[in-house]
Amino acid sequence: MIRRSSVVALSLLLTLPLATAIAASVRKGDERRVAALLSPHPDIEAIRALGPGVLPALADLYERSDETRRMTIAWTLYSLGWKSEEAERALMRDARSSNARLRLQVQSALGRVSSDPEVVDVFLENVRGDDGPMYRDKAAVTLASNQVHLTEDQRFLMYERLIAALADPSLQVRQSALRALQFQTGQTKNFDPAGSPKARESALGEWQRWLQAYRSNM
Repeated sequence: MIRRSSVVALSLLLTLPLATAIAASVRKGDERRVAALLSPHPDIEAIRALGPGVLPALADLYERSDETRRMTIAWTLYSLGWKSEEAERALMRDARSSNARLRLQVQSALGRVSSDPEVVDVFLENVRGDDGPMYRDKAAVTLASNQVHLTEDQRFLMYERLIAALADPSLQVRQSALRALQFQTGQTKNFDPAGSPKARESALGEWQRWLQAYRSNM
């Protein structure tokens, strides 16, 4: 006598390949629809109308595209502003691309698709350590305006590291960090990145007290 549980298990094993094939077919269909809407210029509203379910298809297309098309897809992901692990993984491969235009577009898009601390770390590292002033400034702008999915705890950690960057030996790093903080909080605490060490230390103390108060109110 065949157990009912065995019949169910066998049925599941038989239907799994079919379900996988159907899912793959659906994704291919999504890719074809999205690809048509990306050329010659992305129709953002038409893609938005398809809903967040197209994000895996966009990520797959990104993985298989040349740099010019990846810039187009990164712009599309930025414009949609939908959170997506697949999009984050695809974009991260170009977070330090030697193609300046692609890298800058990717930096803009990453903050709009993810709240992953690893993504925030990339931007913070770029603010403090990138050897290209353009990339440092863009990373600061991204931290300032494009981190739309952060939790309160993640936002606190971002503030903490930006405030620490105000003590960096590099004037441009201090300027970039302050720019991001000012955009996020609307405050400067009278911190002058080009001010004397004593004046900067005093204003930095104000920022550190502000951070403590922020934490206590979380």
